[in-house]
Amino acid sequence: MKALQENDIGVIIDWVPGHFPSDEFALSRFDGTCLFEHSDPKQGLHAEWGTLCYNYGRPEVRSFLIGSAIAWIDRFGINGYRVDAVASMLYLDYARKEGEWIPNCFGGNENLEAIDFIKQFNHAVHEEYPQVITIAEESTSFPQITNPPQSGGLGFDFKWNMGWMHDTLDYFSTQPDARVGVHDKLTFGAMYQFSENFVQAFSHDEVVHGKGSLVNKMNLAYQEDRIANLRALLALQWAWPGKKTLFMGCEIAQWTEWDFEKALDWVLLDFPLHYGVKKMVSDLNHLYATHPTWALTDHDESKFQWVDCDDRHQQTLSFLKFGTYPTDTLLVACNFSGEVRHRDWGSPHQGKWEVIFDSDSPDYGGWGGAGSNTFNTHDQGCDNQVCSLSFAVGRWSVRILKYLE
Repeated sequence: MKALQENDIGVIIDWVPGHFPSDEFALSRFDGTCLFEHSDPKQGLHAEWGTLCYNYGRPEVRSFLIGSAIAWIDRFGINGYRVDAVASMLYLDYARKEGEWIPNCFGGNENLEAIDFIKQFNHAVHEEYPQVITIAEESTSFPQITNPPQSGGLGFDFKWNMGWMHDTLDYFSTQPDARVGVHDKLTFGAMYQFSENFVQAFSHDEVVHGKGSLVNKMNLAYQEDRIANLRALLALQWAWPGKKTLFMGCEIAQWTEWDFEKALDWVLLDFPLHYGVKKMVSDLNHLYATHPTWALTDHDESKFQWVDCDDRHQQTLSFLKFGTYPTDTLLVACNFSGEVRHRDWGSPHQGKWEVIFDSDSPDYGGWGGAGSNTFNTHDQGCDNQVCSLSFAVGRWSVRILKYLE
């Protein structure tokens, strides 16, 4: 841990207060009674995993769990928590059929004791360690996950955006000639993107248990095309509002599923296409950390604007990200078709624009088929913007432009 801190690497741990093993060597019937778990299996047995649910109504259980969280900070200096399976904590009927759960005192399905515990956990962590972040892995539309407890929220800093993840993967898993019919999968996420402080995540759950690696979800015949689609997918993830999470192996386009018993396939970095994906992710991280707009406006709805979200037939998508000054503006132009697309794109500012990122760059193993990198606007408006730009975007790729003057 010290070595990580000395190299300015933060550590976020996967913290699991939602359930625990029923093995005899664990917390089950810890003192001969159901101390940590509910005695009634309708409350105490986790219906999805066969594990045991904590009894959040008991103060000693809440104290044990929050003490566990604080110990990870005190003893090891961790920087944050990704709290697992929050949805299973919030709902009494999670993964249960009718008659298999007990309603709360108001007759509803909300686990009021778990909700109070989550608020207490977040308050305790943020009061003692304001620099430590908490992230909810929560897959439902439960409200105010990232609002503070004093205003009725649960108090998390961020929430994984599971809906965006599944929709986006559905789109990229669709054969190119059928993507016209699933274009809404790319755009629907903007409807709720700013309702919470989201993390755009491609997680471990997507590359295990027979689901296949991220690059193999691209559903194209040739490996080169699948890797190009992966580059476009990751570029969209980085450009889209929200923080970023990418599971290990995806940044080198690993073909095999993740296997905890083996190392990653680092030998792939000897091949230009795979090394190119790694270099691209590194460059995206640098831009994300250094550009004045990119990270600072992740959760500000006023700083995001569509250019064209309806071009389903050409399979393009474009949007703007604004900063404090006009020169902070970014134009993100995506082409998810198998052909180079040259078209006009709306611009909010007159003057010169420059490409600062292209997922189709030869540096990343791409074809570099889009041509020029600097463009001047035309006076005629386009896409409800005051003027326009005319440029190409290579097949299966994303270009990001910044406004110069």
